[in-house]
Amino acid sequence: MAPTVTHASYYDDAYTTRLTTEIVGIEGASIVLANTIFYPTGGGQPGDTGQLTTNDGRTMTIIDTVKSRDTGEITHEVESPGHGLTMGSTVQIELDWDRRYRHMRMHTAMHLLGSLIPAPVTGGQVGSEKSRLDFDVGDQQLDKEQLTASLNALISTGHELVISAITDAELDANPELVRTMSVQPPRGSGTIRMIQIPGVDYQPCGGTHVRNTAEIGEVRVSKIENKGRQNRRVHLIFA
Repeated sequence: MAPTVTHASYYDDAYTTRLTTEIVGIEGASIVLANTIFYPTGGGQPGDTGQLTTNDGRTMTIIDTVKSRDTGEITHEVESPGHGLTMGSTVQIELDWDRRYRHMRMHTAMHLLGSLIPAPVTGGQVGSEKSRLDFDVGDQQLDKEQLTASLNALISTGHELVISAITDAELDANPELVRTMSVQPPRGSGTIRMIQIPGVDYQPCGGTHVRNTAEIGEVRVSKIENKGRQNRRVHLIFA
């Protein structure tokens, strides 16, 4: 059976916190919706959590949102397979907004961090409290106080983010746009989503972000770890 394609409303507006939609797939505790504002785990950003409410007023917790690597199908994982939900029924979903918004702020801050370190990114993880990026720095020396000051200067400037798209062929012609060695942008749909912080950073990214860097608030590089001869792990927290 072909996978169900869910409309990714989190790309239409990352700030929408509540949505009414229809159940179009059920397998145990995994629910597929026609439309969703819940971001699924991917690109180092965790899947969203929140609440699902039925028309008769029953509420249950969505504990994770995941996307199949093979099919692209987005599923919302509810607490129990004995949920009593039915195909075709209308439900309302609501994000754990505080958690999601912290992910948006962190993910955008990580783009700024990457712009300050001219080295390939070998890995990363977005978190609501702390995040990290790994860099293949070669002989570069990184200073956490200097990075912290430079990051907060970029944040406070209030850069507006621009979301656009390029074709697979355009990305192939500009391979330097891909900074992350461990995760390649998805291809095959014809276009690739791009995040631009004008004058600062421009790269493919499927995550959710704030509209303006000023929303990030003050951050701090808490630690720089040696993870190999040339690899450095930079930890980022909210100050």
